[in-house]
Amino acid sequence: MDENLSLEELLEALLELAHPLEPFDMPLLDAHGATLADDLYVGEEVVLPMGSPIRAAQVGFAASLGLLHLPTRPHPRVVVISAGDDLVQPGESLLNGDHQFETNSWMLAVAMKEAGATAFRVHAIPENAEMLRSVIEDQLVRSDLIVITGERGDQSFDLITAVLQGLGNIRTAQPALVDSGRYNFGTIGPDNTPVITLPGDPVSAYLGAELFLRPMVRTMLGSRDLFRPRVKATVKEKVQSPRGKRSFIRVRIEGLEGNGKGKSYTAIPLPNQESLASLSIAHGLMLVGEEVEELPTGTTVDVLLFSKQ
Repeated sequence: MDENLSLEELLEALLELAHPLEPFDMPLLDAHGATLADDLYVGEEVVLPMGSPIRAAQVGFAASLGLLHLPTRPHPRVVVISAGDDLVQPGESLLNGDHQFETNSWMLAVAMKEAGATAFRVHAIPENAEMLRSVIEDQLVRSDLIVITGERGDQSFDLITAVLQGLGNIRTAQPALVDSGRYNFGTIGPDNTPVITLPGDPVSAYLGAELFLRPMVRTMLGSRDLFRPRVKATVKEKVQSPRGKRSFIRVRIEGLEGNGKGKSYTAIPLPNQESLASLSIAHGLMLVGEEVEELPTGTTVDVLLFSKQ
């Protein structure tokens, strides 16, 4: 039975599955992009606190101290699987109007890399329960998290659900979120590996990656920063949203150039919100609460910022 969950309730349930990975001493170059698992001292002074991201400067600093390794939480290993009879790999030909290019696994694998994971993309699996189960079981040996998506319209959802329920403890949820489908989540296999299925629609899948998968990966990394940075912005034009559901409107931001004190930003909602083309040029996601039906021009809002490009 589907559970009707708020965004916060679903995120809380998912983060309960995403335990920080066990730390170990990692060679400096391999540690790049991971997270420091313990405070780093020079004498009695903490020079790099636990939870710090390990970037080029941190690697150089460690080397200057004569360190060849750092205590590090490793990159989570995330396997992304797509399933559906009508999915066609990019570079091949669409044979009929029901076929669609397989988009989600490519997009989600890169999104997981951006969050700090080591991502493995598994080719589209036909809509066959026995084959899908076999693929999932094969991937358990190299997974800290398994992500599965299906076809647009979630035609594959019931089959994916049935296969996962045969492998472990699975819940099904419908979050109070605009542009969202249904989710499965839980643990499977002998090691209780976390698994989550995202909606088949690519825009909905990307929102799920930002709102749920990214915090899970960041938690596994032991990072202190689970979410994208936020900025306050002024809405340039009126925005409407259905009451009772959270909206994340794709926007471009005016005023990102420069970082002067007192900098003001303007959020410009993009047309064709359901399109990947619109999502691909967005600077971020504008938050609209469940209680809001209309945001007048000039309203101050929060925006989850993708980048400053």
